[in-house]
Amino acid sequence: MNTFPVMLATLLVFAVGYRYYSAFISAKALALDDLRSTPAHVYADGHNYVASPKWVLFGHHFAAIAGAGPLVGPTLAAQFGFAPGFLWILFGAVLCGCVHDFVVLVASVRHKGKSLADVARTEVGPFAGLVATFAVLLILLVTLAGLGVVVVNALAHSPWGIFTIGCTIPIAIVMGLAMFGKSHGAGGKVNVLWPSVFGVIALIAAVVAGRFVAQTSWASALTFSKEQVTVAMCLYGFIASVLPVWFLLEPRDYLSTYVKLGTIFALVVGVFVVHPDIKFPLVTQFVNGGGPIIKGKLFPFLFVTIACGAISGFHALVSSGTTPKMLDKESDARFIGYGAMMAEGLVAVLSLIAACSLFPGDYFAINVAPAAYAKLGYTPVNLDMFSTAVGESLAGRTGGAVSLAVGMAQIFAGVPGMKTLMGYWYHYVIMFEALFILTTIDTGTRVARYVLQELLGKVHKPFANSAWLPGNLIATGLVVMSWGYLIYTGNISTLWPLFGTGNQLLATIALAVGTTFLVNMGKAKYAALTAIPMVFVGVTTLTAGWLAIQNIFWPMTAKPATAFQGYLDSTLMTIFMAGVVLVLVNVARRCWLTLNGHPLPPEAFGKPVPADVPIRCC
Repeated sequence: MNTFPVMLATLLVFAVGYRYYSAFISAKALALDDLRSTPAHVYADGHNYVASPKWVLFGHHFAAIAGAGPLVGPTLAAQFGFAPGFLWILFGAVLCGCVHDFVVLVASVRHKGKSLADVARTEVGPFAGLVATFAVLLILLVTLAGLGVVVVNALAHSPWGIFTIGCTIPIAIVMGLAMFGKSHGAGGKVNVLWPSVFGVIALIAAVVAGRFVAQTSWASALTFSKEQVTVAMCLYGFIASVLPVWFLLEPRDYLSTYVKLGTIFALVVGVFVVHPDIKFPLVTQFVNGGGPIIKGKLFPFLFVTIACGAISGFHALVSSGTTPKMLDKESDARFIGYGAMMAEGLVAVLSLIAACSLFPGDYFAINVAPAAYAKLGYTPVNLDMFSTAVGESLAGRTGGAVSLAVGMAQIFAGVPGMKTLMGYWYHYVIMFEALFILTTIDTGTRVARYVLQELLGKVHKPFANSAWLPGNLIATGLVVMSWGYLIYTGNISTLWPLFGTGNQLLATIALAVGTTFLVNMGKAKYAALTAIPMVFVGVTTLTAGWLAIQNIFWPMTAKPATAFQGYLDSTLMTIFMAGVVLVLVNVARRCWLTLNGHPLPPEAFGKPVPADVPIRCC
């Protein structure tokens, strides 16, 4: 199959979805209104609540949500063939994921920029809010660990990658000071042009310099083991979460977005120019189970494996975390909430194309341990050539990141004049993947800190103040140690199933809360926009959770070396599932009460927008 019509179909579906479906949701279901003041203006503090230009905030939001999921998930799901993953990404993103992100962002904006758990408390009830808080926190920690382990595998023993990624930190700080500074931290006019030019030039210089640094005597000092990368990532996550959002996190995410969007655009062009063939069958023999990468059948494991490429619960934490505190006006929510998720769906399609442009023999040789690969009956085709070109042995490099980098580098090298540069493209893509994931780690840690502080604030009130420094330090330390421990003791085979299933369960909670928000707001006739995706995602993910315990985690308890990990993963998954069921029961009850005329919860956003109020969103 040629990828040219595949790419055209993808862009067409996404364009129609954004132009018409998101406009319908904006005007009818959410009634966006720029006459309402956003939390960024009402609670401006120069630290967390900072009104930001639409494009800057889009960059921050996209960088925060676009982590390992849309890169690694579709790559691993290629095990089932090209067609299942492609169709789910295409229509799942438009009808489920984009709606999920958009509705949660608006709900949070109208609840003072509060977290998803706090929105659940005000819209559904105190019990649902408490359950959601615990579920959100635990799922978020597992999500950060699942994303982080991919970074560890990509950057371990890679001085080029460590150097380039390390350079993005001082570059971002300079950009933050230039864009915001002390005078702009409280919401003043932001200078974007020259800091952006500086950031792009400096980043390109860092990428080029990384190649030469890797060949010098300094390389040994920048060659980190997996354990050292984990510790360094924990330190970065702690620092980024404690510092003011405009100082490091927002400009670094904005800088990373240039790399992300630029690479995505280049890859789209590369697909149109090279139009590589899909070498995978539309459906493989592994759809009925027995696959070497994903230990389960296509249903339901396709959906939890692709995860963020179509819908992601983690996005709800960003949409109710840092982003609503920086939204300048309500109409920006459509572009940022719906649009950024659509861009992530495009990333997922490109990742699937890149993976499936490899011969199956090469794909499985990279993603499966050599002993297991020998039993599959495949024969490598171009693996030796790829290994020679990139200067590394590629066999048995499990986890998806390496096979994706090879697939993308192969497409770029197919552009006229690029054939001899495949090694450079491979290392560039590894850096690209690391940037994708680390910008999610720093934002996710900050969001987890918000959630934990809200929870601890019920025990000791000062913790609820997100600007209280002792509370920041304590909560951030607990969050970082938790996901750092999971990475330090886990691996991709244990963390990705736990991450994927937990992530989708969190999306189910977010869609349930979004449905209640619409019903309480007097928009019950549009509640199906979130209720139908909620039912589909909930059913598939609860099924996957049960099967994961039965077939993946619990069998680990029979071996002494993995017994503790098996009990821990089984317990976490059980808690996730129980929390989701409890929230769904409470949501059903709250919606029934509202629809039957019972009083709304005291703090619910239950006042419909009057018909004569002008809507300026579309």
